[in-house]
Amino acid sequence: MNIELLYFGGCPNWHLAQEHLAQALTITGNPGHHVSLLAVETDDQAQALRFPGSPTIRVNGHDPFPAAAETYGLTCRVYTTPEGLAGAPAVDELVRALNGEP
Repeated sequence: MNIELLYFGGCPNWHLAQEHLAQALTITGNPGHHVSLLAVETDDQAQALRFPGSPTIRVNGHDPFPAAAETYGLTCRVYTTPEGLAGAPAVDELVRALNGEP
């Protein structure tokens, strides 16, 4: 399983996403699984990577939480979670994504 966490340095939420992802990996029996961190630093890079905002998590090249609009850039991303809008997916949502569930 290839997991990437894309972010930009000005986003305060990518650390939370990293923490939630680590918790989800432990729950799914993959503690310590390598997560590639990719800092997106320019708008050109954001366009080339199809980066909808920070943080973005990709599992095997797929974003399990696709953005409604296909706009790319150095912005903070907002996720709809069971608890409401948040700056990162909830742990249980990440567990489902890592297990390949919708």
